[in-house]
Amino acid sequence: MNGQESRQRGKGTSDREFGQRLGIVGLIMALFFVAIVFKLLSIQVINVRKYKAMASRQYESLVTEKARRGRIYDRHGRQLAESIESISFYADPLHVKTPQDLATRFSTRFGRNRTTYLHLLQSKKRFVWLERNVPVSQAADLMELKAPGLHFRREQQRYYLNIASQIIGFTDRDDKGISGLERQLNSHLKGRDGTRIFQRSATGDRYPAPDAEQIMPLAGSDVELTIDSDIQGIVEDEVMHAVGTFRAKAAAGIVMDVRTGEILAMANYPGFDMNRRATVTSDQTRNRAVTDMFEPGSTFKIVMASAATETLNYNAETMVDGHNGVVQLYDRRIVDHEPMGRITFREAMTKSSNVVAALTALKVGPEVYYRYARNFGFGRKTGVGLLGEARGILKPIPQWDRTTLPWMGYGYQIMATPLQVLQAYATIANDGVRMRPYIIRKVVDRDGQPVWEGKPVKVAQVVKPETARYMAKEYFREVVRTGTGVSAAVEGIDIAGKTGTAQKYTGGYQGQHAYLSTFVGFFPAGNPQYAAIVIVDEPQTAYYAAAVAAPVFSRICGRSVACSREMQHRLAMKSVEKANLDRIVTIAVPDLTGLSGREAERLLKWNGLKTEFAGSPDETVLSQSLDAGTKAQKEAVVRLTMAQRPKKI
Repeated sequence: MNGQESRQRGKGTSDREFGQRLGIVGLIMALFFVAIVFKLLSIQVINVRKYKAMASRQYESLVTEKARRGRIYDRHGRQLAESIESISFYADPLHVKTPQDLATRFSTRFGRNRTTYLHLLQSKKRFVWLERNVPVSQAADLMELKAPGLHFRREQQRYYLNIASQIIGFTDRDDKGISGLERQLNSHLKGRDGTRIFQRSATGDRYPAPDAEQIMPLAGSDVELTIDSDIQGIVEDEVMHAVGTFRAKAAAGIVMDVRTGEILAMANYPGFDMNRRATVTSDQTRNRAVTDMFEPGSTFKIVMASAATETLNYNAETMVDGHNGVVQLYDRRIVDHEPMGRITFREAMTKSSNVVAALTALKVGPEVYYRYARNFGFGRKTGVGLLGEARGILKPIPQWDRTTLPWMGYGYQIMATPLQVLQAYATIANDGVRMRPYIIRKVVDRDGQPVWEGKPVKVAQVVKPETARYMAKEYFREVVRTGTGVSAAVEGIDIAGKTGTAQKYTGGYQGQHAYLSTFVGFFPAGNPQYAAIVIVDEPQTAYYAAAVAAPVFSRICGRSVACSREMQHRLAMKSVEKANLDRIVTIAVPDLTGLSGREAERLLKWNGLKTEFAGSPDETVLSQSLDAGTKAQKEAVVRLTMAQRPKKI
């Protein structure tokens, strides 16, 4: 009996333990089920976006299709910048099966070290660039290669005609404008990129997602400039040769339509190769024509002459005192390049008397002088619409000291850009009306519809029309006919203008030998249509504008008219005049006195003239057989009388 009770009691205990164990297992199963449900809720409801994004990264990829960047044209529809299709290769190292083979293929094709490619293909990244912006012809066979993990993208690569580099600028590898108009108009030029969504199979192959929205790229707008690429090329060529001939630091040149304000050419040297941008420096990209400020020297006498004509009633025959070339003002002296006594105001202008300019400015007075300078556009931006344009420096009258006005009379104690100086002379050429210079003619969308158009804008009537015509005829034309600008003359064209030789301020003026040589003018003098300026910075072999900048101006204008039908039509030129321009048979002889024989020979050769030495070429030029400014036939011989250089003590 006792044994039976024991057995029953043991069986009851086992049943309870089994029940407990079953309950524990059931509880565990229930908790496991709850965990699964919670995880599913987390994935499908709570964190659905997170896990969708993770899935997309694994099985989907978003590929950007670059829009065609807008083209840039000159005024005649010639392309200056365009985008061409290129190929960029990239890889997903996780799916690359044969990295050694791919590395060998890329190394053979592109010439880079095989180890470089192998390192990229064996990295733990999911995306690596192998090559960027490869020409389609060079990439064709690799594009057909069916290698797992290797992909390519069609991109745009910018190509340039390689003129007007500082104006147009350039783009980076991603086709984004980073300089010049490429940067300034990037929002118009870049267009809108397209996007395509691809899905990846288990083997790594990609295919377009069937139910995803695919956005097609939209091309950027095109830009038309006022630039004439032929004239631009001529100006670039001439300023480059000027720097080489005179061993100058830099040079700039601008050609402008005086009636509309359109810029036909704007060139700077040094420049850069727009299609090889890896070594470009910030100094090379600087558009000196609008960013650099300088003391304009005698070219600024346009302000003094205008104020004197209208407020002092000066005319060409008004007698003025040149004080024999020297005048003492306060504790400083103003000295002319040659002694001048009682002379006419016309002579003071044509011979560029600083003494007369300073004394005349004092007679005009500060308020009137400041007003004329301001109205000509000095001390404010021209509005040409280019990045980095400087406003120059025209100090308010309260900041003037007693020397400011007389020194400003001949172009010191004021800072101006080349474009500001040109704008002032274009104002005189345009019957006293100052026009806003501009260089962007229009922006056109992909459908050919104008987005923006530049138009001629009249800014101010600076001087009376009769004043402007009188000054053009009596002063600036005479500068070229008989004065300091004779070497700016062009066969068959009546030129008016002004020389300027300004000593640069480099901590002081005394004892310094850094100059800016400038010639600015317009043509034809009787009915002006075009204006141009040439500035040569720190020429070494000569520095007077008559020998440096004026001959460059002459060649720019002569060559431009000879090649431009538009100019010839505007100037209503006769066939005989055209033939003269085509030949440009006469050359203004430069001033060679004081140069070494070798330097003079190189300068004459650049002007198309021959050299004959009376003495050793290693000596200094004492005199020349043809006076400076004399017109000579091409290939004419200039005999140079040489003298031994004085020995240094």
